[in-house]
Amino acid sequence: MSSLTLALTILGGLVLAAVVAYNTLMSRRNAPRQPDAVDVALADAERALSGAADGVEPMLHVDPNQLAGSDRHEPLFDPDLPAPSGVPVPTGERRGGLDPLIDVIAPISLEGLASGDAAIAAMPPTRRAGSKPVAIEGLNEHNGQWEPPVPGQRYSAFQVGVQLANRTGALNEIEYSEFVVKAQAFADAVNGAPEFPEMLDEVARARELDQFASAHDAQLGFVLRALHAAWSPGYVQQNAARLGFVAGIIPGRMVLPTGEVGLPPILGLAFDTQAALADDPAQSAIRELSLSLDVPQVDRGEEPFRRMREAAATLAREMDGVVTDSDGQLLRDETMDVIGADLEQLYDTLDARDLAAGSPLARRLFS
Repeated sequence: MSSLTLALTILGGLVLAAVVAYNTLMSRRNAPRQPDAVDVALADAERALSGAADGVEPMLHVDPNQLAGSDRHEPLFDPDLPAPSGVPVPTGERRGGLDPLIDVIAPISLEGLASGDAAIAAMPPTRRAGSKPVAIEGLNEHNGQWEPPVPGQRYSAFQVGVQLANRTGALNEIEYSEFVVKAQAFADAVNGAPEFPEMLDEVARARELDQFASAHDAQLGFVLRALHAAWSPGYVQQNAARLGFVAGIIPGRMVLPTGEVGLPPILGLAFDTQAALADDPAQSAIRELSLSLDVPQVDRGEEPFRRMREAAATLAREMDGVVTDSDGQLLRDETMDVIGADLEQLYDTLDARDLAAGSPLARRLFS
């Protein structure tokens, strides 16, 4: 073999090796980022010790089929918008779980006492009037408190209520009529006499409350987009877990829970469900995820926006991404400051209406 042939052979081998190395490098660079092996092992050990019962996502029970058909307009983020005039805001005393601020309440008087067992047997099979929840409470003979009927207890009166508004819209005449039918049937079963408020007045109150709620509703969302390499589901979950997020009920969803069991989560984090359900999730490429905050559902004292902003900034820094809005526009600090100031005004407006964010009434109204 001549020296020229040998040189060409060596050169060809070097070129081939360079091509293979380059392809390997690009493959690794473009492959979804994977979680750190040590952290994965620790997480598996923690799950084995804690059991499968932990980490259940706190959530509100909202029927998505009801929301899908809603014609309610997009919430206006204007905390200074005044409450519409013409319909007085009720200031009646709160009675049990029902509240005259957001409920139509029909009292039911009794000639004697009724048992909780009889009341439970007389409950309507579905406690909804259209898209609005219906609740029944009794006045406990022993403690004088309004409560849902309990077996073994006796009640001197009942009250039936239907919610004036929620995110599906305002209570309408048809829903009010359905409420009356259900309440009357219950009253007949317990030998009671109901007293119903005037329908037109209550429907007008419902429209006013719905107008206020829709104008002061706020659901914020940030999008975190990968700058270079995509992320695997495990990589996203690992980085989010370091900030306190836990796995949600739906694949591809994580939540930042509150310290109190049963309350809605402070923040939500979501990415492609199909990526989470893939046969080999490690090979799924995720290029964006969303952070969300349902403002009226979370107590102001939790500082949810500050935590959302910090979580977005930390994830962007650790995962090599950028924070944008849903249209892909970068969210800079100045924009974040403006959003935060608007939120403080919104909180003040809700407080003034006795619908403080995170309160039971607010969670019911904005659901």
